[in-house]
Amino acid sequence: MSAALLLAEPEAHARGSLTRRLGEEGFHVLGAAFSREALELAERSRPDLVLASEVDLCARLREGEPGRSWDREVPVIVLGPEEADSRDPVRAFQRGADDYLHRPVAHDELVARIRAVLRRSAPPPAERVEAGKLVVDRVARSVTVGGRAVGLAGKEFELLSRLASDPTRVFTKEELLRDVWGYRAFCRTRTLESHASRLRRKLALGGDERLIVNVWGVGYKLVD
Repeated sequence: MSAALLLAEPEAHARGSLTRRLGEEGFHVLGAAFSREALELAERSRPDLVLASEVDLCARLREGEPGRSWDREVPVIVLGPEEADSRDPVRAFQRGADDYLHRPVAHDELVARIRAVLRRSAPPPAERVEAGKLVVDRVARSVTVGGRAVGLAGKEFELLSRLASDPTRVFTKEELLRDVWGYRAFCRTRTLESHASRLRRKLALGGDERLIVNVWGVGYKLVD
């Protein structure tokens, strides 16, 4: 699964160059020219890491805003200007940055720093997840509902595993298409809907219990 990076860079040429080169490294890069756009993308797409050209963006991500729901703990690397002084990294860390780099940044060093921060921030995946009567065993790649084994195809299992990692959270369509199918940009496809529908039928227990909940216009979650 490729990590999703949010690149907040106002200069178009630099943004395009970084997006291309980081994409070649296997990252899924979302570009934003302004802080407002970056915050909207952070809320909608839930990136794994933010590359910020402004310390203020890091502070806004950490502090949150009323009515907004981005991940306030998302890792942030600040890319400081060439003319930055020795106090700028201190200010960045005081505002919640996970790392700081002066420009110009060597590409190999930037990639290494990104991967190091992602390793530090990534929680170890649970080998076994339980949600009500549902049990997902990632090691054995097995699924049971109420003790009954359920056979799933590869992508169905990956979709279920992603939803089960946080059963009541709504995962956006963009996140799921990126994390399960590796799509690098949102596109019009019924792949997610058709897999979710088949998965729901296979997990169905009857009655009123619902697994794989469609949150209209947003995405899916495992349980209400």
